[in-house]
Amino acid sequence: MSDETIKLDHGAGGGMSQELINDVIAKTLGDVYIGLMEDSADVPLDTARIAITTDSFVVNPLFFGNGDIGKIAVAGTVNDLAVSGARPRYLTLALIIEEGFAISDLVRVLESVRATALEAGVLIVAGDTKVVHRGEADGLYVNTAGVGLHDRPELKLSSRGIRPGDGVIVTGNLGDHSVHLLSLREGLGFETRVLSDCAPLNGVLADLFDRCGAGIRCVRDVTRGGLGTVLNEFASDSAVDIRLESSALPVRHETRMAADMLGVDVMYLANEGVLCVVADPSAVPDVLEVLRGHEATAKSQLVGEAIAGNGRVWQQDEQGTRTSVDLLYGAQLPRLC
Repeated sequence: MSDETIKLDHGAGGGMSQELINDVIAKTLGDVYIGLMEDSADVPLDTARIAITTDSFVVNPLFFGNGDIGKIAVAGTVNDLAVSGARPRYLTLALIIEEGFAISDLVRVLESVRATALEAGVLIVAGDTKVVHRGEADGLYVNTAGVGLHDRPELKLSSRGIRPGDGVIVTGNLGDHSVHLLSLREGLGFETRVLSDCAPLNGVLADLFDRCGAGIRCVRDVTRGGLGTVLNEFASDSAVDIRLESSALPVRHETRMAADMLGVDVMYLANEGVLCVVADPSAVPDVLEVLRGHEATAKSQLVGEAIAGNGRVWQQDEQGTRTSVDLLYGAQLPRLC
C-alpha cells in the first residue's frame, strides 16, 4: 500500500478496503489466517461440546515492554477458553481503527497477533475492519471471539465445587501487568524492571489437565479486578471462606513499591499471564510440580485454602492479623485492557 496512515476510505468497503485487508491484514497474518476476512467461516469441529468466548481490548499504551494490544487480544481470548477446560482452536479478529493510525503500527500489531497465535496453536478464521473518524478511538481497538473444543469428559471444573480444605494456588507475581503499563503511562520508572506477564497459557493448562485433572476444582486467569476479585467470586459461588497467607502471596518488590506510590492494592491489580488454581488438597503437590515445570508458571505458590464459612475472603499475616479482601464496588484503576 502507498498510504502511510489509515484513511476513512479504508473502511468504506471499496478498493481501499480490499487493499487494507489483502495487502496488510491477510498478508501479515500469513499462515495463521485461513479465511478471506469474511463475516463467517466454516471450520471442522470433532466434538459434541464447544466453548465460546468474546472480548474487546482497549489498551493504553498500545505498545509496551514485551507486548502490545495484539498479543493481549490473542492471549486473553485463548486463556479464557483454556481455563474452562477447552482446547482453543479458532479466533475471529475485528479491528476498529482510528483515522490517521500508522500503517506500520498496524502491521506491528498484526505481526504480534500472528506470533501469539502460532505460540498458542490457534487459527484466525474470520474478521472485520472498521475505520472511525480521528478522535473517536484511542488509535486501535481489537475484538476477538474464540472457539475451543471440550474433549475431556472427565474434567469437571466449577467454582461451585470448591470445598473446605482445598488449596489455592497462584502461578506468578501479582500485579506486574498493571504496574508495567501504569509506569509507562505515569513515568514511574519501573517499566524496565517490571514487565507485563502477558502470555497464552493453554499449553500449561493442557498439561495440567492431562496430568492432574481429577484433582482440580476450578481455574481462572487473573485479569481485570485482580486476584481479589477472582477469589471473591470463588467464595461467593461455593459459599466457603478463603483464607490467604499474606507472606505466601507472590509480589515483586518493585510492584509493591509502585502500588504504594499510587495508593492502590496489589490484590486488585491486573495480570495477563497468571492463573488462580483451586485443587483438592491431595492433588496440590502434583499440581505445583506440573506448573513449576513450565517457564510461564515456574513461580507457582500455594497461597491459601478454602475453609468453612459464608463467602468471605481474607488474608492473615505472620502475627495472625486478619485483613479482609472485599469485592470492590467500582474500579480502583483506569481500565488497562
